[in-house]
Amino acid sequence: MLTLQSDLHGNHLLGALPSHEWQALAPHLELVHLRTEQLLCDSGQRIHHVYFPTTAIISMLSTMEDGSSVEIAAVGREGMTGVPVLTGGETMPNRVQVQCAGFAYRMSAQALKQQFARSDFLRRLMLLYMHALLTQVAQTAACNRHHALSKQLCRWLLIEVDRVASNDLTVTQQLIADMLGVRREGITEAAGKLHDEGLIHHSRGHIKVLDRKGLEARACECYGLVKREFDRLLPRLRQAETVE
Repeated sequence: MLTLQSDLHGNHLLGALPSHEWQALAPHLELVHLRTEQLLCDSGQRIHHVYFPTTAIISMLSTMEDGSSVEIAAVGREGMTGVPVLTGGETMPNRVQVQCAGFAYRMSAQALKQQFARSDFLRRLMLLYMHALLTQVAQTAACNRHHALSKQLCRWLLIEVDRVASNDLTVTQQLIADMLGVRREGITEAAGKLHDEGLIHHSRGHIKVLDRKGLEARACECYGLVKREFDRLLPRLRQAETVE
């Protein structure tokens, strides 16, 4: 059980809660360690728990009949999984799987639904998050269809460093290829060019971002659009509550 509100600050949604709100949620939150590739909820499966990542990154994956898949959104410390439980969906339309190992707060879906029904603040917060998440999903779909792989890779790397708050990523080129739904050879070539230009350093199972501004300049507009939407919606709510 959590004892201090500061314990919640590893996740931005939980950290946005005023004291009386986190006191209601805290008894239902359990800090858990998530393993790489751990399946949290499969497509069509009933949602029993939601997760608020702190250091882990969780992928929402759309899986085809032939077994291939592509990432439609990445969830880190800015958000949560399992939003369909708040809209009455009850089941996940896509696979939810851990992309990068780390910690998250787990909460039963039933407990979150009960608090969502009681709290005007939590409803506002979650609806704003859903809006931002839908923006990410829609923009990712457009990006995967219209933008060059090199730009997609820059976007993906920037999202990752934002989610883990570090320029060092423990990630393989095969994982990136799986997330973007492309061949590993394409990622190897694109990453090699970024390495040669001094934007990143990559070695086996590891990528370090050396020049973030340079990477942003090489990325497509999708990264900035989604980031602005998250920044526009969620901090504004925290500031408004502080003033109150």
